Amino acid sequence: MDTVISITVGLFFVIVGFMLGILFHRKSLKKTFDAAQMDSEKILEEANQERDRIIKEAHQEAKQENRQRRTQFDAEIKKRRTEFQKLENKVKNREQSVEKKLSVLEKKESDLEKMTGHLNQQEAHYRSMIKECELNLEENRKTLESIANMSQEEAKRELIKSLEADAKKAAQERLRQIEEETRVEADRIAQSTVSLAVQRVSSEYVNDSTITVVGLPSDEMKGRIIGREGRNIRAIEQATGVDLIIDDTPEAVILSCFNPIHREIAKISLERLIADGRIHPARIDETVKKVSSEFDQVIIENGEQAAFDSGITDLHPELVKHLGKLKYRTAGQQTVLQHVVEVAHICGIMAAEMGIDVKKAKRAGLLHDIGKSVDQEVEGHHSKIGADLCSKYNESADVIEAVLGHHTEELNFASPLTIVVHAANVLSERRPGARREVLETYIKRLKAMEDIVNGFEGISESFVIQAGREIRALVSPTGISDSEVIDLSNDIAFKLRKELTFPGQVKVTVVRESRQVDFAK
Repeated sequence: MDTVISITVGLFFVIVGFMLGILFHRKSLKKTFDAAQMDSEKILEEANQERDRIIKEAHQEAKQENRQRRTQFDAEIKKRRTEFQKLENKVKNREQSVEKKLSVLEKKESDLEKMTGHLNQQEAHYRSMIKECELNLEENRKTLESIANMSQEEAKRELIKSLEADAKKAAQERLRQIEEETRVEADRIAQSTVSLAVQRVSSEYVNDSTITVVGLPSDEMKGRIIGREGRNIRAIEQATGVDLIIDDTPEAVILSCFNPIHREIAKISLERLIADGRIHPARIDETVKKVSSEFDQVIIENGEQAAFDSGITDLHPELVKHLGKLKYRTAGQQTVLQHVVEVAHICGIMAAEMGIDVKKAKRAGLLHDIGKSVDQEVEGHHSKIGADLCSKYNESADVIEAVLGHHTEELNFASPLTIVVHAANVLSERRPGARREVLETYIKRLKAMEDIVNGFEGISESFVIQAGREIRALVSPTGISDSEVIDLSNDIAFKLRKELTFPGQVKVTVVRESRQVDFAK
C-alpha cells in the first residue's frame, strides 16, 4: 500500500513538475517571440528607410543622367544643324556651278551647230574636189597609157621589178661588205689560233708501211730461219700470222702483214730467236707465246705514256690498252698514237683560246681515233666504233659526241667541243709532212674540181692551180655582168664545199675580161 502511495506521490510530483516546465517554457517562448517581433519591426523600419534612401538616390541619378543626355542631345542637334547648314551651302554652290556649266554647254552647243553647218559646207566642197581629182586622175592615167602603150598593171609590175632589182643590188653590196668584214676577222682569229697551235706542237715522222725489215748478223742465218724443208719458216708464219719474205737482200729478212701488232710480235720474236741461236718449231712457239704475253704490258705502257703526255690520268684501263695499240698502226707519216697525242695538244690550245674546258678538249682529242684500234675486228666507221667504246667505258656525253662527229662535215648544230676536235684533227693530218696523197686520188680530185666549175653556166674555161689550192674560171663577158661575177664565185665556192673534201681551203677566182682589137692601116 505504501508503495502505491509512493508511486502516486511520485507521479503527482512528476506531473506537477511537467506542468511547471511547460509554463516556464511558454513564458520563455513569449519573451523570445516579443524580442523577435521587436527585431522584425526594427528591421522593417530600417528596410523602409533604406528603400527611401535608394529611391531618392535613384531619382537623383536619373535626373543627373537625364541632364547629361539632354546636354549630349543638344550638342548632337547643334552639330547636325551645322552639318546640314554646310551641306545646304554645298548644294547651293553645286547648283550654281551646274547652272554655269549648263550655260557654257548651251553656248558650246550653239557653237557646234554653227561649226557643223560650216563643216557640212566644207565636206560638200571637198567631195566635189575629190570627184574632180578622180576625173583628172582617170584622164591622166588614160593619157599615160596611151603615151607609154602600157596598162596600169603592167606599169605596176615594171615599177616593182625595178624596185626589186635595186633592193637586190643593195642587199648584195651589203652582203659582200659583211662577208668581207667577217672573212677578214675570221682569218685573223683563225690564223692566230692555228699558228699558236702549230708552234706549240711538234711530232716525229714514220713511214707508212705494211712491211718490217729484220736485220741478220750474216746471210747464213737465212738458212737456219728457213729450216729443213722450210719447217722453221712455216712455224714462224703459223705462230705469228705474218708472211716471212727471204730474198736476195743482204743480211735482212722482210716481215709482211697488214696487222701491225702481229708484225711487231713477229719482229721481236725473230730477233730473240736470232740472238738465242736455237731456231726450231718448239722454240719458235715458246718464244712467240712469251713475246705475245709480254707485248700486252708493252701496249699498256704505250697507252699510259700517251695519256701522261696529254695530261689525262683517269682513263679506264681498257681505253688505255686500246690507246696503246694505236702505236703500231700508221697513217701517212705518223703513227695513229702520235696523231691522237698531237690532236690532244692542239685541242687543248684551241680550247684555251676559245674559253672551253681544256681538260675535256684534250680528252676528246686523245680518244677521237680510239676506234682504229679494233676497226679491223668490228664492222663500221672508226668514229662510230670509238664512240661506242667511250660510251661502254663511261666517258661523258660531250666526249662521245666529239668522237662520233670528228669526221662530220655538217657542223652547223655541232657542239663547240666537236668543232674543236674536228678542226684539230684536220690540222694534224693535213699539215705538211703528216699525210701523203696517192697520185691517182690527187688527179681525180683535181678533175672533179674542174668538172664542178665547168658545170656552171657562163664558164668558158677553168684551171686548177697550186696543187688544187686555187681555181681560176674564165667567163664570157657578154653573158655575165660584173655584179653577177661575185655571186658566181660564191656559188662555185659553196658547191665545192658541199660536194668535195679537200685539204685547207681553195681560192676561187672568176675572171671577166672584155677585149677589143682593131688595126690601123
